Amino acid sequence: ELEEALFHAGAVPEADRGKPKQYDFARSARTDKGVSAVGQVVSGRFYVDPPGFVDRLNSNLPDQIRVFGYKRVARSFSSKKFCDRRRYVYLIPVFALDPISHRDREAVMASLGSGEEYVKCFECSERGRKNKIPGAVNSCKVTSFDKIDVQSEIKSEENSLSVVDSVEKVNGEGGNRMSDAKSKFCYGEKEKERFNRILSYYVGSYNFHNFTTRTKADDPAANRRIISFTANTVISLDGIEFIKCEVIGKSFMLHQIRKMMGLAVAILRNLAPESLIHTAFSKDVNITVPMAPEVGLYLDECFFTSYNTKFEDSHEEVSMEAYKEEAEAFKLKHIYSHIGSAERRYGSVALWLHSLNYRNYPDLNYDRNGHNTEQVIIYKKVDGSQDTTELEPVIVSKQNGENTQVKTSKETMTIA
Repeated sequence: ELEEALFHAGAVPEADRGKPKQYDFARSARTDKGVSAVGQVVSGRFYVDPPGFVDRLNSNLPDQIRVFGYKRVARSFSSKKFCDRRRYVYLIPVFALDPISHRDREAVMASLGSGEEYVKCFECSERGRKNKIPGAVNSCKVTSFDKIDVQSEIKSEENSLSVVDSVEKVNGEGGNRMSDAKSKFCYGEKEKERFNRILSYYVGSYNFHNFTTRTKADDPAANRRIISFTANTVISLDGIEFIKCEVIGKSFMLHQIRKMMGLAVAILRNLAPESLIHTAFSKDVNITVPMAPEVGLYLDECFFTSYNTKFEDSHEEVSMEAYKEEAEAFKLKHIYSHIGSAERRYGSVALWLHSLNYRNYPDLNYDRNGHNTEQVIIYKKVDGSQDTTELEPVIVSKQNGENTQVKTSKETMTIA
């Protein structure tokens, strides 16, 4: 659409219409399907007639695509090649970090009779049946209850239906429970410190082959550098609190940020150990990492620090500084409202949380199960036995090339 708008605005001649390579068209970043962008920068050899040029461009674009402005750059400039860093933002609902919210069916059933029982998330069950229900209800943890009353209103254009149900707990057994109680989880200082610590494990240069698709561990393209990853701000959208997670890196691969967020959320929900992040960086480890929904992610800004330093005396600075207010207004009108309403209406993250379990992602237990441990079974003669055929199996482990002592009831053995 932008290419057509450039043509209709007179920036691209008829001979080059539909041939972006002819005028060196390039963009600073690519995004997954369904991911928004605010600070996208495109470059090319355009014929610019300054009076009203931006207005002519925007008049040929839908409201969801806006051009903020343009800058004259050096002939060698390419928005893709000269981009030093890219900043993405992922808005994750606060309830996603609550270990007891939106639990999967197996966890709910397993908790029955334990005294601390999880409650079935009724609204997400309805969403799974493609019914649209306004409002968001988290599943929650209930301790020692005798009765739960449930009220849920399902409204349509023609009528409204009020459903009231009550379930009694008998001998620790019960059916599908629902509750109008809200989780007391909040993103306080303790939670913020832990979340930021987990995100900081991504900072540095690592092999991210487990955080993308179709890229092998020995492919140089799998090596990426993360400059910073923080989650310090909470904003409210459509009545739902979201945590603003900002990640800055030189470049990112397909699905990389969504998988980084997916694993971080799994760790916050106590489904995986924190050590799994560094394990996933190992070239000889191949695991399936959960991928967070695309709706909360957007490209926030692209940086051209080296270019601006090199050409500061001859050309204008390429940055979003001059368009800050317009960009913020665009976020509020189109991106934030879309993310908030999408979660409120469809529960994208809530439904994803129900699938975040060991059945779908068995590798979340990778470090706990010791898959990265080499085990060797040897046999030794049982003490006091005259029969050389009477042997006792002993499992000896070797981790990371180091010697490991394994104690048995008979003796201690060491291998190199």
